[in-house]
Amino acid sequence: MDWETISFEKKQNGIAILSLNKPESLNAMTSEMGDEFAECISRLKADQEARILIIRGEGRSFCSGGNIIDAFKMYDAPAAEAQRNTIEFYQRFLSVRSLDIPTVAVIHGHASGAGLCLAMACDMRIASTDTKLSMAFIKVSLSPGMGGTYLMPQLIGTAKAMELCMLGENIDAQQALQIGLVNHVVEPEQLMDFALDFAGRIARNPVIPVRLIKKAIYQGLKSDLDAALNFEAFAQVGCFSTGNVQEAITAFKEKRPPFLNNI
Repeated sequence: MDWETISFEKKQNGIAILSLNKPESLNAMTSEMGDEFAECISRLKADQEARILIIRGEGRSFCSGGNIIDAFKMYDAPAAEAQRNTIEFYQRFLSVRSLDIPTVAVIHGHASGAGLCLAMACDMRIASTDTKLSMAFIKVSLSPGMGGTYLMPQLIGTAKAMELCMLGENIDAQQALQIGLVNHVVEPEQLMDFALDFAGRIARNPVIPVRLIKKAIYQGLKSDLDAALNFEAFAQVGCFSTGNVQEAITAFKEKRPPFLNNI
């Protein structure tokens, strides 16, 4: 399908790529982009061939955040309506969190405000060395939105999240790596090759345990150890039923690579 503000492609190895495609505005987020983004995610949820999603931005930057004109229109309404509009706007982009498959934000240029929140909503992040990241909401006298105050403390801890949200200043990719905000930092010319290789290595693993790992980690953030153990036991028994575990054990005993079903 042809979209105006995003583009989408699928590689043969199960890698899906969703690109924000408004480079003239540094991929600033609009209501139209939110609608198209959510529609793409909805279609991807029903795609049995997709194994991992990369989210990236066309042009000079990943995403400069919310389009300021759109934002003022959204807030310029009675308080209850403005609050409802704001939640609906952000939820369109946060629909990425509903995917069972793993997601990777591939960041270059700037990831600011809601753009950084979109990157944080993904499961993992890869940044180029030229990347600048900021929780820039405070620079326009706003408190963060789009789940920023929820997502960031989970990734880097409360004290550092307070600092980045209250200052709103840029940090570079190496600083982001040091505090755990991104997983990897690579040179700009190597960014997509690295990201595709990284995604491909995950996509080659059996689908069921990959999805169960994602679910277990997020459930673990909201539960206690006993609940985590119960889910892990459920997940391991489910994995065992695929036959891959038995094959892996046999292969280990026979000192050969396992022949795994890609399920």
